[in-house]
Amino acid sequence: MLDLDMGKYAAFVWPAWGLSAVVLAALTARALTSARRWSAELKRLEDEPRS
Repeated sequence: MLDLDMGKYAAFVWPAWGLSAVVLAALTARALTSARRWSAELKRLEDEPRS
């Protein structure tokens, strides 16, 4: 079973875990947003008529 009791260090450990989760979620969201933007830009450039 998981032992999640951090004792006297809980005041440091749990906020650190929480902050890490928030940062990872933000990085994932930013990467997905950028990928969608790049995909839309590529489609726009491919559909653009050539001179």
